[in-house]
Amino acid sequence: MAKNYIYRCVNCGKYHMNSDILYLCTKCSSENKVGQALKGVLKVIYPYAEIKDKLKVQPNYLKESDYLDLLPIENIKSLPPLLVGKTPLYFYDKHIDKKDSFSLHLKVESSNPTFSFKDRASALVSAFAKEKGIKTIIAASTGNAGSSLAGICASQKQEAIILVPENAPKAKLTQVLMYGAKLIPVKGNYDDAYNLSLKLTEKYGWYNRNTAFNPLTIEGKKTVAFELFEQMIVMPDRIFVPVGDGVILAGVYKGFEDLMELEMITKIPQIIAVQAEGSSNLIDNLTGGEPNFRAASTIADSISVDIPRNFYMARDFINKYGGLGIKVSDSEILEASKVLASQFGLFVEPAAAAAYAGMYKYQAQGQITNNEQIVVLLTGNGLKDIGTVSKNLEFPEAIDPISFDFELI
Repeated sequence: MAKNYIYRCVNCGKYHMNSDILYLCTKCSSENKVGQALKGVLKVIYPYAEIKDKLKVQPNYLKESDYLDLLPIENIKSLPPLLVGKTPLYFYDKHIDKKDSFSLHLKVESSNPTFSFKDRASALVSAFAKEKGIKTIIAASTGNAGSSLAGICASQKQEAIILVPENAPKAKLTQVLMYGAKLIPVKGNYDDAYNLSLKLTEKYGWYNRNTAFNPLTIEGKKTVAFELFEQMIVMPDRIFVPVGDGVILAGVYKGFEDLMELEMITKIPQIIAVQAEGSSNLIDNLTGGEPNFRAASTIADSISVDIPRNFYMARDFINKYGGLGIKVSDSEILEASKVLASQFGLFVEPAAAAAYAGMYKYQAQGQITNNEQIVVLLTGNGLKDIGTVSKNLEFPEAIDPISFDFELI
């Protein structure tokens, strides 16, 4: 018997049953063209009234069942044996100019098995495939989603096929190969790899994990909202999220929206979408009709996106719940990387540092007031892309241990 949830198209509002594997709205997907954001992205809708009735009898049952009734799988044991999620939330009292103060919380996703936030989506996609008897999963990636899927599939005895742009960071490609996945570098950018993966999915029938295209990626990523709900004594006022395709952003929103549907919270935190100045196609198109995208260029490869595939859902969430966007320069991203490492002991990749850079810039503009609860989502480990930050470091010369003057230390 199929689990009791349905899909709703974010563009036309059409409902779809969950009786089979479904990627996009059957009505809107015919409008998709190469070079455009995806139309027909699906949102998973649960039987919230039934779940609320259960909560009246057992107030803690969702937490005790790892929120299974808010996930599109039948059994929590279908998830990988690796520990995905339940990442640490570090708290700091942040004092500015001895007058203003706020509470800073850093949600560190690099403690996931493959060291990035993407494990949340890969784990759920893998679990769904396991329950459907699917052995092969394909994905296009700039690196993190690919290495994530490769590692998760290795733990589940599934085959992963990963398409990446030829200039993807070597550290991420090394992960993919070490996990035993099939790596296919593609001449061109992420969008070229993405489009080719769709053709291979259609030709061979492989299950596709692509961000936004597969609605379960959003359902996997939303689990971070459930954790923040549990970890924080007071709900956050603002959450700073690094944004490329818009799926992480949508995932954070979707998790809080589920909780609000169940009346477990009364308000969704304000989400601040942080994009690199050279890759700001989402926040540049928050108003108006059809978006106008431009080629991306930023050191933060994980959020360097020409076409934000989840544009329509992400824009809808931001506009519906009063979210905002902020841009940061590559130099601000690099500075944030240094601050996170040298002052907090957290070495994160440039895309993750962008979220902190956005928070710092927002605060410098006087937008964060006293006593606010601020969360910054740090999405990936710095060792995934050391080439970018190492160019800005000065490595000391080797010394002669015999003639070295100890007074110089």
